Amino acid sequence: MAVQIPNQAAVAAAPAFELKASSFTLPVIRLLSLDMDAVEAQLTTKVDQAPGFFRNTPVVIDLSELAHEKDNVGFPQLVGLLRGLGMIPVGVRGGGAAQNEAARAMELAILGDSARAAGRQQPAEGAPAEPQVDAPVGDDHGDHTPVSMLVDRPIRSGQRLYAAGGDLTIVGPVSSGAELMADGNIHVYGPLRGRVIAGLKGDIGARIFCRSLEAELVSVAGHYRVSENIPMDLKGRSVQVFLDHEVLRIEPIG
Repeated sequence: MAVQIPNQAAVAAAPAFELKASSFTLPVIRLLSLDMDAVEAQLTTKVDQAPGFFRNTPVVIDLSELAHEKDNVGFPQLVGLLRGLGMIPVGVRGGGAAQNEAARAMELAILGDSARAAGRQQPAEGAPAEPQVDAPVGDDHGDHTPVSMLVDRPIRSGQRLYAAGGDLTIVGPVSSGAELMADGNIHVYGPLRGRVIAGLKGDIGARIFCRSLEAELVSVAGHYRVSENIPMDLKGRSVQVFLDHEVLRIEPIG
């Protein structure tokens, strides 16, 4: 019986992978101190407030406030701390030459200070800009007044939006694999897929409102339901999600 030998030229011509440019929205940790004990204590408190947000999340370390040759960042301890809290440090930005060299030794990527390096997506030529936000991890300098966030674009898979201190309103669809978070309420005027977390910091009065419930997970103040535990007669309907005596309820609207 003759054995057919594959045509090597045809095998070589068949693409085995595709290499293309892409970008993601990543949480950025702006390091303000080299006291790793203080960083650990404060960051642990942040993670405890919203463990689901940080679990297996890639993060970028911002060294712009410490970009001096004399500032020796303890990367082994810092990387170990982040990993111990469930995060995956992937790179640094804003550091000095010595800091970047130390980061390379820990196999961290060296990122530029542009919006793309910070994790913001760049629109294709001629396309409208997509709204993006860096997840606020550390306290920034200056006064910040909590404001609500309005996004009038579809939210694609992989995007993560967080409205700190206020409500989040999406005018459009939310794709599977996206994640919405707000300290207050979340309103979605379109099909709601992905993960949705209202009352992120424990506001038991927060609610989720949507026109078509298709979410993978809904959560209010730490109480949640996954898709499998949402009654079929509520899926695809306009609903509100809220807490009633520590019980997460989903009720149709109208």
